[in-house]
Amino acid sequence: MSLRYEALTGAAIGLVIDGLADLRIRVFRDWPYLYDGDLAYEREYLAVYRDNPRAIVAAAFDGDRLVGAATGLPMVDADPKFRAAFDNTGHDPEQVFYCAESVLLPEYRGQGAGHRFFDLREDQARALGLSHAAFCSVQRASDHPARPEGYRPLDGFWRKRGYAPLRGVVAQFTWRDIGEDAETAKPLQVWMRRL
Repeated sequence: MSLRYEALTGAAIGLVIDGLADLRIRVFRDWPYLYDGDLAYEREYLAVYRDNPRAIVAAAFDGDRLVGAATGLPMVDADPKFRAAFDNTGHDPEQVFYCAESVLLPEYRGQGAGHRFFDLREDQARALGLSHAAFCSVQRASDHPARPEGYRPLDGFWRKRGYAPLRGVVAQFTWRDIGEDAETAKPLQVWMRRL
């Protein structure tokens, strides 16, 4: 399957909001997110990208169908919960581009989309004059009952891209897990690299 990639900014992001919301709901239901999402929340959450001229959506299309996407924006424009992870760390969030979600339907994995998503977001960071890129990875207990047998985290892929976890730099974000009645806070390890 041949994918077509586009770096969307500004008003162009508005054209893929519903498709991206659907992808987030579908992909993040799986391990390790276990996210029980809804379209109304997703539209509101994703509006920050549409409304920010410095934000990007790296979109992957199969024909005209959106099958994957990755988002990013300067850390200073991101949700305060992510920025707060940098408090008292010696790292300047003013110089960090936040690579937020990256979602891709399972049947399109293994074809280089992950690299292309990072390339497009890192290009945006450089164009904005930022010196670092960072993202968060959700942390779950190794004995969590929903952990699939044989699950392999993406740590190796991220390290090959030049990212490393920042010791002690952990964001907290809340969402409702599948089968739960209420939202709970989840720890998200921050990874970063110099551009």
